Amino acid sequence: MKKEVDKVLDSIIHPETGLSLRASGIVESVAMSDERIAVTLLFKRRRDPFAKSIARQLTEALTAEFPQMGEKIHIEIKEGEPQTAGEPDKADGMARVGKIIAIASGKGGVGKSTVASNLAVSLAATGYRVGLLDADIYGPSQPKMFGVEDFVPAAEMSGNHEMIVPAHVYGVELMSVGFFISTDDALLWRGPMATGALRQLIHQTRWGELDYLLIDMPPGTGDVHLTILSELKIDGAVIVSTPQQVALADVRRGIAMFRSDKVNVPVLGIIENMAWFTPAELPDNRYYIFGRGGARELAIAEGIDLIGEIPIIQSVMDGADTGKPGALPGNRAEIYYRETAQIIVDKLGRNC
Repeated sequence: MKKEVDKVLDSIIHPETGLSLRASGIVESVAMSDERIAVTLLFKRRRDPFAKSIARQLTEALTAEFPQMGEKIHIEIKEGEPQTAGEPDKADGMARVGKIIAIASGKGGVGKSTVASNLAVSLAATGYRVGLLDADIYGPSQPKMFGVEDFVPAAEMSGNHEMIVPAHVYGVELMSVGFFISTDDALLWRGPMATGALRQLIHQTRWGELDYLLIDMPPGTGDVHLTILSELKIDGAVIVSTPQQVALADVRRGIAMFRSDKVNVPVLGIIENMAWFTPAELPDNRYYIFGRGGARELAIAEGIDLIGEIPIIQSVMDGADTGKPGALPGNRAEIYYRETAQIIVDKLGRNC
């Protein structure tokens, strides 16, 4: 039996290292008997994004090799080096971060960053500890949306490691590459420079204890997306789109990326932004400027939920320019973002 089990372990490849489970040193122990096969996998990196996918592949492969064992095959996942009780990993600012949510879009211009900022504000207003990472390396816009364009992050020592202190605004811990460089400089970065900077922001930001960390992803798919997905264990993705068919075509590619075997991130749902326009003087009227119901139809076709419909509201656009998010308490847009944020919280709770 050992020979067959070893063969299975050698057939499963870690997507990041390109090595088999045994060659990667991931297999901590294997216990075999006529009654049970138990494999313990030790992933050396905390929150390894491929852990669950690899465990599932291994379970399926062992079940195919030993169909008589049925439910007697057990896979245990361990992540990260053992730590002393009560001492968080000071080398990684992500050590006390709870759920991580990717806010993504298939293309630019659909209001993804606006949605991300307002969802973060809504979650914070509800009482959650919230962080927002502006990972849109080539077009960081969160500093302007939060009115902190002149913020200069301080550095402080944590153990033997230097950590970056994020901005704290409207109850949100905010970090962006825009704090360190001009937009023109960012546009000139090559892939390795951009991904290197992003890794530093992820792990060296002093996030503290968070219930939710929102990642404002760049539009489309590319190197930055792969870096985020390899560095972080994303708990769920939210896709932002407008009702336009041209936008929806790109959304399908984004959904496919998160659903691929190598990524395997649950898509929590689609938010249809700029769904309609209602003039303040005609509160009962709705004008569907960019089409009607396109995101809902796509959600049905893809088997996922439409979790929010955000109308065009002047205060949201003005707030993005003046650094006062439209979802702040008392604003007209608050209810739309608050309801959508609660749906996301409920979905993540069910996925725990």
